[in-house]
Order: sequence, then structure tokens, then C-alpha cells
Amino acid sequence: MIRYTLDTIDTKNCQSNLILLYGDEVAERQLPLSKKEIERVKQLRAKDKAFIVAFDRLPYHLYVVGFDSEKKSSESQETLRRQAAKLLTVLLSDEAYEMAITGVGTLTEEIVAFIEGLTLSDYSFDRFKSKEAEHLKSISIDTSFLNQNELDELTNLWNRIFWCREWVNLPVANLNAETFADEIACVAGQLEDVSCTVMNKKQIESLRMGGLLAVNKGSVDEPRFIIVEYKPQSASDRQPIVLVGKGITYDTGGLNIKPDDYMQEMKSDMAGAATMASVVFAAADNKLPVHLIALLPMTDNRPGFNAYAADDVLTMYDGTTVEVVNTDAEGRLILADAIAFAAKNYQPKVIIDSATLTGAAVRAISTFGIAAMEQNASNELSMLKIVGEQVYERIVEFPMWKEYDKLIESEVADIRNCGSIPQAGTITAGKFLAHFAKDVPFIHLDIAGVAFFSKSQHYYRYGASGYGIRLLYAYLQMQ
Repeated sequence: MIRYTLDTIDTKNCQSNLILLYGDEVAERQLPLSKKEIERVKQLRAKDKAFIVAFDRLPYHLYVVGFDSEKKSSESQETLRRQAAKLLTVLLSDEAYEMAITGVGTLTEEIVAFIEGLTLSDYSFDRFKSKEAEHLKSISIDTSFLNQNELDELTNLWNRIFWCREWVNLPVANLNAETFADEIACVAGQLEDVSCTVMNKKQIESLRMGGLLAVNKGSVDEPRFIIVEYKPQSASDRQPIVLVGKGITYDTGGLNIKPDDYMQEMKSDMAGAATMASVVFAAADNKLPVHLIALLPMTDNRPGFNAYAADDVLTMYDGTTVEVVNTDAEGRLILADAIAFAAKNYQPKVIIDSATLTGAAVRAISTFGIAAMEQNASNELSMLKIVGEQVYERIVEFPMWKEYDKLIESEVADIRNCGSIPQAGTITAGKFLAHFAKDVPFIHLDIAGVAFFSKSQHYYRYGASGYGIRLLYAYLQMQ
């Protein structure tokens, strides 16, 4: 990742590549530009306030990045993240790998948003490439905007997003349930106030987690159930927030095998687990005063051996019987066991799950946000929606009306794992999970549309995004 430092930056005598943010005409006289260059900036700004222009300062470059500071703060900050992604292409073309950043009449949060955009867009999944990819090396930030503690907190968060993306991008041949569990346990062992328990198949059998065990029946690899707990002394008397992440390390659909090329990118079906582990690690890195528990059920879903089948009836951790309608609705089965485990054992303040759960969520809202539902947690979801707008990892709330319960009624078991008709697929998945939370406040985040991008989207390049980590971290800061 990029190396960050703090420095006093003199824009008129800077002896390095310089990025200058410019969002307000009032500060125009402070621009370290010639009259001709200022005229060029005025022309560009008259057409579009979000502009980028480069000036030679041989052997260095000066890059002026325009934005509209009068816009709503969340929008202007998102513009800056996207501007950073555009500028990255220019920087790499100019071989400007080291630079300083400051702003004229700019706010700290605007500088941070821009650096965040540069950082997120500079990531790419390179480990299997023969040719070394080009990346930024170092960024010096003006000390008038940040102190060292603030910078450390930001870089810790970005580092966890980086590693989440690495995990999600890895193919199952390199990261199955066992190796992923080992990696999480290794990271947890390096952090203060963090403990990690990894349960093997026999231990999962002793818990009678019928959903996780059923999905695993077609796999040559054993399942894992991971508990990561962060409990700093500052939060020892608080109810925990329990984060549950879907950890399907590869999804073929099972016996209801996926058609055509729908298996492409299914290595990313464990993005929920990677997200929740990364949130806990970021909180621990930065010593947030919150009590967190992450529950991560892990297996792949394959049609081999004695694979579970449609018409099977499973008995879940809490005793609920489930009729299997479709083996490709496996994520909710492993999540249900974990949610029921949380409700029974931890007395949570709230349970929040994150999962690449339904194609219906993508069809409903495309790749622009998270489909979310809540049960007994309206205040918590409202808070998540507010911080989602601030960090631009936005949430669309779907209803959880009681009428949807009828769609998962079963003739042979307590409930079905899919709706009885091909409608409201995202909602019926949420309804299924909410059953296992009982009366505990519960929020379901369906990240199917945003966890992995098949084409670059602004500051998210091809592949895993880490979407949701900034959202949940911002939420935890408000606890």
C-alpha cells in the first residue's frame, strides 16, 4: 500500500509533484499559478467545476483538481474520490509515483476523501501477474489538515480494506474454508484484545448446525465456524454488536447447479465473511471502544459426494426445520445457524449480517448500493443509512411486511429456504434470516451488487471492492 507522511507544504516552492485541490473561487488568488494558468483554470471551471489540469514544473508536475465545495458535503467528497481515480491514470502515465497534496480553501474531510479515492483506486490484484504492476509509492499530506494519530487511523482502515479485497479476489484453490480460517486466526493473534476460535467439522456437528453441515456435504473440504471477538477494557460492560458474514468460498449452486457463466466470479461469495472480519480488525487496530463479535460460517457449495438436495429437510442449530427448495440458496442456510447461535449465546445489542445473497438485489438496485432489511432494529438501520450517505456506501431499505412470511411457508417443515414464487427474492431471503434472530434486533445487508465488480467503477477497480467496511466502521465510531 502507499506510504503516507505528513509535512509542511509550501505550494510556491514545492520541490516535488504537487496535487492541489481547489473547490472555491474565493481562494483563487492563493493558487500558485501564472496569469495564463489561472485563465486556463477559469475556462475549465466555467465548463465543469469538477476538472483536472496538469502544469509542468520541470522536473515535476502540478495537478490542479477542481470540485464544487458548495455541493452537499457527501456529494462533494464523493466527487473528490472519483476525481482521484481519474487523476491516478494521469499520475501513472506521467510516472509521478511520489507527490505532495494540499488544498486551497479546502476542508480536512475533502482532503481525506481525495486521498481515500487515490488509495482505493491504486489497489489491484497483482499476485498472479508476471509483470509487476505500477502503483503510487508515497503521498505527503499537508500537516494543516491531519495529525499523525488521525492519519494512522485512516491508513489502518484502508489497510484492512486492502486485505479484504485480496481475500475476496483469491480463487478457492488458494483460499478454501480451512486456509481462510487459518489466515483470520493468524491476523487475530497479532492484535490486542482480539481472540479467535476456529471450530472444525466435529465441533460443528456437536453444535448441530444443520445448515452449515448440509451445504458442506458435497465438498471435499471440511467446513469451519469462526468466532472472532474484540473486547477492549473500555467496552467490557457493553452488550456486543454481533457481525455475521457469509463465507461460501466457492458457489457452484450445488445440485441446482448454476447455468451458463453464472459460476464466474463465485470465488467472491465469501465477501461477507471477509468484510466482517476486516471490520473487527480495523476496530481493533484503532482501539474503538466497542465490543464486537464476528461469526463466520465457512464452506464451499458443490454437487459432489452426498450433496444435499432439493426436498431435503434440515434441522438447524435452533431446532427449526427447513425444507430445501433450491440448493443454490445455500448462503442463508449457513448464515441462519450463525444468527441463531448469536441470538442464543451473546444477548447482542444488534446482529448485523453481510452477504452476497441474492441476484434479486442486483436486479432491484443494480450495483449502486446495499439492499437492507431490519427486524426490531429501525433506529440502528436509520443510523447505518445516515453514515452510508456520508461515506457514499449507500443503503436502500426493503420492507419486511408480515405478508412476506407466507412466501416461505412449507407444507413439510417449519419454513422453506426459498420463496414459493419467484418474486421478492431479496425480501424472502431477509425474512428467512430474521426468523433465526428471534426478538434480537437484526439487520440484513445484501451486498451482492457491490462486493465484486466485473468492470472498474470509479475508484473501485476490477474485482473485489471491500464495500461495506467504511460503512460499518463509521457506524461503530458512533457507538
